[in-house]
Amino acid sequence: MSTRILRSAYLPVRLGISCMICMLLPTTPMAQERQLPTNSAQNEGPQFRPPRVQLPQNIQYSAWRKLCFEGSDGVTLCRTTSTGKEDTGQVVIRVDLIERADGVERTGRAARLQLFVPQGLNLAMGVKATVDQGAPTRIPYSFCLTNICIAADPASPRLIDEMETGQTLKIEQADFNSSTVAMNVPLNQFAAAHQGPPAETYDFGLDDD
Repeated sequence: MSTRILRSAYLPVRLGISCMICMLLPTTPMAQERQLPTNSAQNEGPQFRPPRVQLPQNIQYSAWRKLCFEGSDGVTLCRTTSTGKEDTGQVVIRVDLIERADGVERTGRAARLQLFVPQGLNLAMGVKATVDQGAPTRIPYSFCLTNICIAADPASPRLIDEMETGQTLKIEQADFNSSTVAMNVPLNQFAAAHQGPPAETYDFGLDDD
């Protein structure tokens, strides 16, 4: 088990604001004569439909690993994680179960499920996480970057137990066309990584001496 010293960094996110100018044309008698009969089918213009989000056909999922982070306040947080990448190496999805190493999450609310998922879907619908044929858990989006979104919420002991005994974690996102895209994250190595010792421990104490 190795220990590393890391410094946190913040990625600035720029938000752009676009403006649209509408011009009103005066209605003349001649223009009124040329108006089409009032008919909803004739007056409706072309409706914009967002393109469907397409996932890579081949997503390679990493083995589950537990990584722990020692804070200067004496609290150690552990992240049991798996990442799905396409053939180019680009991250498509990452699943993190974040907990305190002292086990407080089993009796409190410290455990969190954090998902890095594709951007461009319906944020209002959140992300749906389902283990095998169990009941789905709705996870709200927290924020989005230019190419990925983060959804996170407290993870119940029931969900953690299901992940330890289940085979597949299905992650579903809804688009603006009333359809969904889904990714199936294997869980066959999750229990061993989650219950075992950390693969690596990082020190955030930042002791310059």
